[in-house]
Amino acid sequence: MTTRRGTPPRKALPTALVALLLPLAACGSGDDEDTSNARPTKKPTAKESPRPGDQKVTLSWKGEKRVYTVHAPPGYTRARKLPLVIALHPYPADGRAAAAISGLSAKADKENFLVVYPDGLNRGFNAMICCGTEDDVGFIRTITKRLTGTWNADPDRVYATGISNGGDMSYKLAVELPGTFAAVAPVSGGYLGTDAAKSTYLPRTPVSVITFIGGLDEHYAGMDAGITSWQKRLSCEQAKADTLKNRIKRTTAKCRDGSDVVVYRLPEMGHSWPNGAGGGMSDPTAGVNATDLIWDFFASHRRESGDGN
Repeated sequence: MTTRRGTPPRKALPTALVALLLPLAACGSGDDEDTSNARPTKKPTAKESPRPGDQKVTLSWKGEKRVYTVHAPPGYTRARKLPLVIALHPYPADGRAAAAISGLSAKADKENFLVVYPDGLNRGFNAMICCGTEDDVGFIRTITKRLTGTWNADPDRVYATGISNGGDMSYKLAVELPGTFAAVAPVSGGYLGTDAAKSTYLPRTPVSVITFIGGLDEHYAGMDAGITSWQKRLSCEQAKADTLKNRIKRTTAKCRDGSDVVVYRLPEMGHSWPNGAGGGMSDPTAGVNATDLIWDFFASHRRESGDGN
């Protein structure tokens, strides 16, 4: 599948994806409002029932119906704080696509963490260069607060990942929700666009990054320039690059604020998720498994307590 970013409409995900999507187990409904300003807000009333498995939650947020799906591993209880991964889909798609492409639910079952798959309004997120006008940063803030509250996720181990439009959104969240994420993992996504061009647009609290960009991706040059700019702004010192199989280059860097940056440049990959679970945007020949590497990276990074906003 070729996904064009920044020039909607894009091709829809292939019909074959539908067959890969597991049915969602339950749903809730309720009202929630943006809590980022001073006006009175309603208390969340969505009928979430924290438990193992998949649970679809619907809420009214800023006058729109918004949806996210929570996946909790077997044996989950609120008695133990688990890490939380927010997984963001490409455009045009929904949370089911993020689950199908990444295989993060199976990884969560094995490694014991929570995953939430938000749906972008009109199948996209208002990220760095497209694809919407909604306050998706505020929406993700709301989801994160609900997961650390209702589901008792560990606020010091909250992470974001995504592909394409969702990868772009991961960078945006790292910058615009300071003190929230310990690390982000954009896949075939970029630190791009008008905001990213501003020297002042950078994280105010440490957020480590692992990212994967394909040399055959039409957006490679912009994504490569973006992560280079990110490292320059954060005064990151880069170690000598490692060469892996398939001529993959891996660079690691330590930044002035204590964060880490790991970049995988895959010359033979296009706009894809390296060795993902399927769903039309997985490249099984990429040479690395992004889902495994992302979780290993997340598991080794936690937010310093007291940084929360």
